[in-house]
Amino acid sequence: MIVESARKVRQLAADPVLRRWLARRALGAAVAPPPFEAHRPPYLSGFAVPDAEKPAPPRPFRGLAAPPPDRPIRLPLPGLSLDLAPGGESGLYASTFADVETLLALHRFAWLPLVAEGAEKASWFAALWAEWRRRFARPDASWAWHPYTAAERAINILDFAGRHGLPEPVEDTVLLLARHAAAIHARLEYFGEHDTSNHLANNGRGLFRVGLALGLAPAAEAGAAILLNEAGRIFLPSGVLREGSSHYHLLLARTYADAWLAARRHRHGAEAALRAIAAKAFAVTPRLTLAGGLPLIGDVSPDCPPEFLAAGGGWSAALPDDERAALKTLIEAAAPPAPEALAGDGWLRLDAGPWSGLWHCPPAGWPPMPGHAHQDLGGCELHVDGVPVLVDPGRGRYGDSGEAALYRSGRVHNTLLVDGRDPYPPNKPYYDDAFRARVVPSPPRIAATDDRVTVIHHGFRRLKGVGALERGWRLGARGVAVEDRLAGYGRRLIIRQVVTPFEAEEMPGGVLLKGAARKLWLSAGYAAKMSVKPVTLWRAYGQGRPGRLIEFVERASLPWSGRMTLEIS
Repeated sequence: MIVESARKVRQLAADPVLRRWLARRALGAAVAPPPFEAHRPPYLSGFAVPDAEKPAPPRPFRGLAAPPPDRPIRLPLPGLSLDLAPGGESGLYASTFADVETLLALHRFAWLPLVAEGAEKASWFAALWAEWRRRFARPDASWAWHPYTAAERAINILDFAGRHGLPEPVEDTVLLLARHAAAIHARLEYFGEHDTSNHLANNGRGLFRVGLALGLAPAAEAGAAILLNEAGRIFLPSGVLREGSSHYHLLLARTYADAWLAARRHRHGAEAALRAIAAKAFAVTPRLTLAGGLPLIGDVSPDCPPEFLAAGGGWSAALPDDERAALKTLIEAAAPPAPEALAGDGWLRLDAGPWSGLWHCPPAGWPPMPGHAHQDLGGCELHVDGVPVLVDPGRGRYGDSGEAALYRSGRVHNTLLVDGRDPYPPNKPYYDDAFRARVVPSPPRIAATDDRVTVIHHGFRRLKGVGALERGWRLGARGVAVEDRLAGYGRRLIIRQVVTPFEAEEMPGGVLLKGAARKLWLSAGYAAKMSVKPVTLWRAYGQGRPGRLIEFVERASLPWSGRMTLEIS
């Protein structure tokens, strides 16, 4: 309680926009979100998922023949590879971990689709399931039965059962899985139109999958209604996820493809609609994927590593042959969104000469809320000849302090900061659009020509005397030039940043970048003070590799202009 209160006091002290909103609320001028009933989306009025409904699986499950584990196993969990020896399942769920996501992954059996097939996998699943069931068979309000966790657990077990069977006695396991439907439905993650995230769609996926597999028609119909209605909330018109994360976009594309394949398998009436949503989401992914791979812009989900969701990755490889072929056909036939439509939804891709780049520019400027975006406006990821040179570092774990907050901020992105401030204020779900427009009157603009990208944003206008920032990237055969113009008056500290996986050596007049059998020269003029700092480039939740943050810092009078170049040596 004391720690939480201290955190809120620090947050308030560091956020003048939040103080401004609180003052407006105290005066009665702040617009409150429309009233809503938590956990009950309006479109589910009249739906019920009985907690005592008897399951009637349309396809009977076979029993899982699995002796007790006789060899160790390594469980890949978010931020931790957990080694278990036979007997190690006892008391495992009473363990404590540094990151709650590790515990949640255990409750979700998230390791099941990630561990290679083998006899020990089935043995360990049976043993861990028996231990989990012994402790948590009755739904409650704990992390074990959080609706997102319950949905993930049920789906992971159903997928495993489709290949290997369910732990004995099968009837008891089926009844416990059926309990998941009522538990998910009772605590749906709906928190009004302003504060409902992609979690509700996954709640729907859990209801849909459990309902179809166990013959629970009310659960299946409620799940279908959630999936179809939530698609309009979480995806923007181009088909890209609203929440500002490239990895989460892949995750939600998989969510809808998985639901579509389940509808196809059970000949459910929502098949065509789910197929269309999945196809539109998958059509976006090639535009987000540069020559050197997928930039991890925004949060990296703890659900699974990015490569698990890649085309031909672990998720699709585990599908039955006919479903894998159907998914391949869907992806190949999906028409990509028009570049202008995707840019209008905040993602601009440009390929010019040896360069390919991806810019994230949220349509309103503010990081989407709720969402998984970072303070990356004014930056990009840039590859040369298929090699990442300027990268987004992602984020290694969730949280609002320490390293977790640092990697969400603009301080570790390829952008420009004024007085160390993020490009935009922190966003809050309870801010209304009118209030946001009072703080930053104009939305950002992003545009591209054959070899140039321009971003103009007004996020720094919240600082007295500071005007619009214009950043322009010109991509040429021998290098890239970044030209900046910052309007306003007075003196300000201007910080230009570059994040790179290359080795970086400070030299007179610039920084020499070396890596992948290449050398590049980075410079920003002699007025700026240079520094090179170590950072982590997160490639999965809790898994990173070394990188470098290069800063060019100068105190200058506004209006100001500067030029930074990255030349191929």
